[in-house]
Amino acid sequence: MDLLTVFLLSVGLAMDAAAVSIAGGVTVREGRFRTAATLALIFGVFQAGMALAGWYCGSFFSGYIEAVDHWIAFLLLAAIGGKMLHEGLKGEDGRAIRFDSLPVLLVLGIATSIDSLAVGLSFAFLGSEILGPAIVIGIVTALLSLCGFWIGAVFGGENRGRAGIVGGIILILIGIRVLFEHLVT
Repeated sequence: MDLLTVFLLSVGLAMDAAAVSIAGGVTVREGRFRTAATLALIFGVFQAGMALAGWYCGSFFSGYIEAVDHWIAFLLLAAIGGKMLHEGLKGEDGRAIRFDSLPVLLVLGIATSIDSLAVGLSFAFLGSEILGPAIVIGIVTALLSLCGFWIGAVFGGENRGRAGIVGGIILILIGIRVLFEHLVT
């Protein structure tokens, strides 16, 4: 697979992580640099790692994973997005989500990288190499996550309460989109 194709695939895979990062940038007020770097690192590592894991699992687990991957991503994103939405509607600013919390980031890392697992599986089915593409996927995801965090931090500061609501809705919509794409196709 040529580099341009891998890059475009990487951008597509990184969109969920970038959107979640925007929500993180909106809500995190202290330790922004640390949180932005941690988000980027976790999302990049998870995207690359899931692509590698998918490739290594190959056809052995494909039937099981494809049957439930969309439900796992939907439930994780809907739960976190629902909590953000609830807190925003209660007048709290979404800080209860704790985007600076490692357990929350790990759950988000899993939820946003399940598609990368499927891509790794498809690379295995095609007999394609995975190491180079996985590295590109990880780097692109990390960079777009960093950009997303800072976009959220810059544009969400004045409207933090409403931004928490919007961030929650975005996470829920991403989960619905993942579910819809897998159920319709």
